[in-house]
Amino acid sequence: MTTTYELTHLRGLEAEAVHVFREVAATFERPALLFSGGKDSAVMLHVATKAFWPAPLPFPVLHVDTGHNFDEVIEFRDRTVRRLGLRLLVGSVQDDIDAGRAVERPGAGRNRLQTGTLLRSIAEHRFDAVFGGARRDEEKARAKERVFSFRDEFGQWDPRNQRPELWHLYNGRHRQGEHIRVFPLSDWTELDIWQYVLDEGIELPPIYYAHRRTVFERDGMLLATNPHLSPSEDEQPHEATVRFRTVGDATCTGCVPSTARTAADVVAEVAAARVTERGATRADDRISEAGMEDRKREGYF
Repeated sequence: MTTTYELTHLRGLEAEAVHVFREVAATFERPALLFSGGKDSAVMLHVATKAFWPAPLPFPVLHVDTGHNFDEVIEFRDRTVRRLGLRLLVGSVQDDIDAGRAVERPGAGRNRLQTGTLLRSIAEHRFDAVFGGARRDEEKARAKERVFSFRDEFGQWDPRNQRPELWHLYNGRHRQGEHIRVFPLSDWTELDIWQYVLDEGIELPPIYYAHRRTVFERDGMLLATNPHLSPSEDEQPHEATVRFRTVGDATCTGCVPSTARTAADVVAEVAAARVTERGATRADDRISEAGMEDRKREGYF
């Protein structure tokens, strides 16, 4: 009698991510996990806790904070940290602005300023591996990433200077001052994320689900009014039922009309979508065709 053991699609992705987490924990001295409170980082954290259960997470979580946050996301971040007993480190963009290390341009979002804060945080804490929740289906530049993404002593990414990953064998060798960005969710899609959220009952910030909010239209995108963003005189605010497909800097993250109030509703909605969440709702990605790749070369996530 032959016994076969087959994993479902999602369990296969989960097993791959668990393997990546354990590989990093075994081969790096000072890893950290980027945790913003968004859906991808929440799923990544959930898988990480499963990878090391019943032991606590063997590394801290790091939030690179623009200071332009949705209140619901920060509340969820802090509640999750308390619930899991995590060590939270916060790299503040505002601190870098106050210290003169970063210059804020009037009317511009702070996403680009995150790069310097991230690199400073990595250097200060001497992290040699940093987990990120980026997925290859999000954007063209991210599709070029390896699971283990090598960064030089300046924190920069060169897509031509990456290591092969045949048979899921990962090379984390690096010199002092260099580090590796690790992307356990590389092979997941937005639909995979939401199906996993549904199956695992993972809590997310409520703004990922349909709710009433005051919004206005700018450049074909719905933006929410908030303490950091207000409509101009020719932009008319109005109430609408919307949800956010991704969350980030509140000054450049848009929302979409939606009636999806549960994870099951969102699964059905995403299955019918034909535009990625970043393409539909991130104004900072519309700067140029190569905008994300340029930022990644500078050290962005």
